[in-house]
Amino acid sequence: MDIDERALSEAVAAGFAEQVEWLSTLVGFDSTRGNEAACQDWLASEYAARGWQVDRYTLDQVPIEGMPGYSPVVDADYSRAVQVVATHRVAEPAGRSLILQGHIDVVPTGAPELWEQDPFEARIVDGWMHGRGAADMKCGVSAMVFALDALRRLGYVPASTVHVETVSEEECTGNGALSTLVRGYRADAALIPESMGHRIIRAELGSVWFRLRILGQPGHVLASAAPGAHAILAATDYIAALQQLTAEINVEARHHPYFGAIENPVKFNPGKIRGGDWLGSVPSWCELECRLSVLPGHALPEVRARVAATVEACAARLGTAAPALSWIGFQADGHVFGPGTEAEAVLARVHSAVVGGPLEGVSLTATSDTRFYDLYYGIPALCYGGHARGMHSPTEAVDLASLQQTTEVIARFVAEWCGLTAAG
Repeated sequence: MDIDERALSEAVAAGFAEQVEWLSTLVGFDSTRGNEAACQDWLASEYAARGWQVDRYTLDQVPIEGMPGYSPVVDADYSRAVQVVATHRVAEPAGRSLILQGHIDVVPTGAPELWEQDPFEARIVDGWMHGRGAADMKCGVSAMVFALDALRRLGYVPASTVHVETVSEEECTGNGALSTLVRGYRADAALIPESMGHRIIRAELGSVWFRLRILGQPGHVLASAAPGAHAILAATDYIAALQQLTAEINVEARHHPYFGAIENPVKFNPGKIRGGDWLGSVPSWCELECRLSVLPGHALPEVRARVAATVEACAARLGTAAPALSWIGFQADGHVFGPGTEAEAVLARVHSAVVGGPLEGVSLTATSDTRFYDLYYGIPALCYGGHARGMHSPTEAVDLASLQQTTEVIARFVAEWCGLTAAG
């Protein structure tokens, strides 16, 4: 069934004020790790009100451990990690099925003094909505939902199965996305509307998260401390060693077909540090938690082995026992999304019609959920969305005009990919 493209554009525009208000409500939920339930319950009620079948479950209910793409869980209560899959079904599917997936977990807000407003209060300035999660990626969730609303406003629904998934853990393990696949949700294609500047991810880095528990030689601060005895200062030696490893990998990256043109694409981040017990004592312990990027083609076991060897070599130079090394979150492969799928061809057509110009690819120096569908489960996957800025920072914001375009792109994609039938 063909659809009047101008009418669809007008239908998206007619619902956009409601979409902005809806997104403001969504941003208002503090959905940092472990706090996602209230946000997901609100979404589940929104989905049910649209007549979709809702599956609300927690990660501890799904046997994901050991499955392809699984990352180890540390310091997380998965009985509180709520996931939601809402499904639109038709009696006699006529088109191709689709997964629309977005994550609702957000990173911590950091120092409150750096924010100009409450991080979980959406604020609109000069056409940009500010707030934690506005860009990464609650705007994309709103685009998924209101694209389908626009089609219904014209009297249509998809002619095939559509799963609307809102997951958590994207920012730390990806286990939320994995759980939907283990639970049996599959489709002919998947679309994740992350904020990509109206580009499609062509390749992305993976990442490994790890923790070093460094032990020192405690004593009174009056005593002379041997090299490596001060656990917190010893952490700086391990950081320097791991920075050198990163520099070596970035030399190798110069020859990578997708990341060679990017200066130093592989990043090492010592993101958390804690240690010591008493200001008058040489610290006996320090824990350092780190993230290291993974290039496509670099096998995770090899990357982990290089990290371990670097840590052991640093310990040998300090003349101390090597710290305990544990893998505490992301163990994510880098991946290249091969061009030429029919899903990408459809997206390219609708992107050109709405945004103008050809659909460009981007090599993402970060990690997304997209790999699960394409790499591990053979589902053609697209990651595409509009303009944003300041993600993971106090200046996080999404361009609302771009969000409206993204919503229209998704609506047109659904119309062509899934086909349309009259709404009941």
